[in-house]
Amino acid sequence: MGLKAQLRDDLTAAIKGRDELTKSTIRMALSAITAAEVAGDTARELDEPEVARVLTREAKKRAESAEAFDSAGRVELADKERAEAEVLARYLPKQLTDAEVDTLAEQAIAKVTADTGAAPGPRQMGLVMKAATAAAAGRADGSRVSAAVKARLIG
Repeated sequence: MGLKAQLRDDLTAAIKGRDELTKSTIRMALSAITAAEVAGDTARELDEPEVARVLTREAKKRAESAEAFDSAGRVELADKERAEAEVLARYLPKQLTDAEVDTLAEQAIAKVTADTGAAPGPRQMGLVMKAATAAAAGRADGSRVSAAVKARLIG
């Protein structure tokens, strides 16, 4: 079963179970997916990785909103945003730990070293990030990957 079909099934279950938080969050996610499908010149069906990217983007928005609400002293709204992010997290791949991100960065550096024949430095960060981001495949936030790569390239 695809991610989109899973969302629709869970929406039906949330409606039947009168789970307002899950219902509203899944509806928001499905509308974001639909908006991404009709964006551009022609409408098209998103594949699984694209749907996962949309859900990741929506979860990241919720985390950023919660942080903004916290800094503004709006704890009740921050809690709501965090709860929505938790609902979205059910549909996302398991996030990598910091140790796994570090290992991934080291592997990306080793790959770039093998490809170019020289140890990469700060100037080759783009090449290393490209390899590391591809390996992370949505399982780690780009800022975490970037920080791990920088730590290894710069020192």
